[in-house]
Amino acid sequence: MAISYKDSGVDVERGYEAVRLMREHVKSTYTDGVLGDIGSFGGFFAMPKGMKEPVLVAGTDGVGTKLKYAILSGKCDTIGIDAVAMCVNDIVCQGAKPLFFLDYFASGKLDPEQVAEVVSGVAEGCRQSGAALIGGETAEMPGFYPNGDFDVAGFAVGVADRKKIINGSKIKSGDVLIGIKSSGIHSNGYSLVRKLWGEDIEELKKYDAELGAAPLDVLLTPTKIYVKSILALTEKIRVKGIAHITGGGFIENIPRIFPEGIGCRIDTKSYEVPQIFKLMVAKAKLSKQQAYNTFNMGIGMVVCVAKKDAEATIAQLESTGEKCVVIGKTVKGSGVILK
Repeated sequence: MAISYKDSGVDVERGYEAVRLMREHVKSTYTDGVLGDIGSFGGFFAMPKGMKEPVLVAGTDGVGTKLKYAILSGKCDTIGIDAVAMCVNDIVCQGAKPLFFLDYFASGKLDPEQVAEVVSGVAEGCRQSGAALIGGETAEMPGFYPNGDFDVAGFAVGVADRKKIINGSKIKSGDVLIGIKSSGIHSNGYSLVRKLWGEDIEELKKYDAELGAAPLDVLLTPTKIYVKSILALTEKIRVKGIAHITGGGFIENIPRIFPEGIGCRIDTKSYEVPQIFKLMVAKAKLSKQQAYNTFNMGIGMVVCVAKKDAEATIAQLESTGEKCVVIGKTVKGSGVILK
């Protein structure tokens, strides 16, 4: 008796249908650099002109266990934004303008409508960041993922003029750290988040007076994409360093931009920590050090500039719709001191 590929659990027709459904989402992200169309073996993108020495900057990331809430709730239209955000927010820290994005979607059994819903979010993230979605992979892996479960990740490539790359090398003691506010938890710390809030979706859909919202709505708020605001800032201000506050929070990420011999002091009372973080810190009984080493605590990006440029930096960021605040300064030493 013959056994077909479909008999083994892989239905190529579902893959074709997924591609058909996502086609318009993909095309909506195309920029002038895109060459060709979806369906080729490779995506083509023309290098932009006008840079003396263009350097490619790449980053890859996933969404982590935040996916669980999307899967359990059946709300999959924003998780793709997270996948894009985690990558493009990283590369813009070097002053790189995102050029294109590739996505990866894998599940035990492809649901074409679910794939298209996820990709609609990927496309939205690409439009927000100015990146073109020029390809990706949709994998059906029976027996590897339980039915209904899926994973999504992505890969972004951007470009920066070599002489304008932001690498933190000019940071010195006395520079100012400006925090740009986050849209919420973003996409890190969700293994702890799920322990604190649980996975009873019906309960999570109920309004929580203490939180001031239904927990699920807050937990699935997509990661904010800062690309356009940051690129506009770098055109006006000499930015010395930029840190994307992801896994490891303030403690791990801010020092990554400092040269040897430089640390920082952070005033944790310089802004109002969003209620979701206050509740999670209380539920988990986290120390201040643990909290700022786990979550973004309401700050998604940190920009380092000279003291003389701080006021202009805030004005420029606010002109592009960002909410920001001076959260600290650099000092001689190492690491992050919280006060």
